[in-house]
Amino acid sequence: MRLRKGKRRQADDRAGADLRPQPPAGPPGLAVELRGVRRQYGRGAGTVHALAGVDLALPRGTFTAVMGPSGSGKSTFLQCAAGLDRPSAGSVRLGGTEITGMKENELTELRRSRLGFVFQAFNLLPSLTVEQNVLLPMRLAGRRQDRGRAAEVLAQVGLADKARRRPGELSGGQQQRVAVARALVTDPDVIFADEPTGALDTGTAAEVLGLLRHAVDTLGATVVMVTHDPAAAAWADRVLFLADGAFADHLERGTAEQIAARMTALTGRTRAMAGAGTGAGVAA
Repeated sequence: MRLRKGKRRQADDRAGADLRPQPPAGPPGLAVELRGVRRQYGRGAGTVHALAGVDLALPRGTFTAVMGPSGSGKSTFLQCAAGLDRPSAGSVRLGGTEITGMKENELTELRRSRLGFVFQAFNLLPSLTVEQNVLLPMRLAGRRQDRGRAAEVLAQVGLADKARRRPGELSGGQQQRVAVARALVTDPDVIFADEPTGALDTGTAAEVLGLLRHAVDTLGATVVMVTHDPAAAAWADRVLFLADGAFADHLERGTAEQIAARMTALTGRTRAMAGAGTGAGVAA
């Protein structure tokens, strides 16, 4: 993937100066940087503090899993980090570009050209072929649809012979492989994965997670994955644990058993605080 950075940046230059990466204000080589990010909904007594001041710096070429009890702010974190939702306060930088103050059309272009997404529900268009689904981010970004690049990423996910098929002709695991190929096709700064194995059986989930791990180790990708599954999180370099809208713990290269134990302890502490009346209202 890194060998194609020049081509992507040339395309970004043609798209306009607004999308050109600016020199990062923080440490170099960061793919994701959040500083003092807060997100609240509502006002007064009904205010929900979904994120309560998140600070995070993720280097390029890393695989990070984010976990937390129900209502801890995982989904809100992913949405703010990926530019799908705007924080109430704080700063978000992706690939060195400050996105917090971007206009909506600028954010849309950035998401299409420089971010990849993998969702639990696959989100493939049933009327399009596998190849057309993979090329969709290029099409939406107004870029030339590179069929050679589509063939390359489909081969990387083991679907070189499925380009002419439609999603309905594939298994759930194969459809998620298509989604991974679609996320890789633009050589993005970051791939955001939201419960990517939630709809898959254990064996198929391991195959998909292996693809994300391979993308990091071999292709230089950066992956940020929200998951509730300790076995899935164990594929990551680092697991971050959210509680009440803030990061409360982390674990480097943990096993599924170690991650599950941390989650159990964190959930117990969160329930105890809520029972004592000290827990703040948060969103999922």
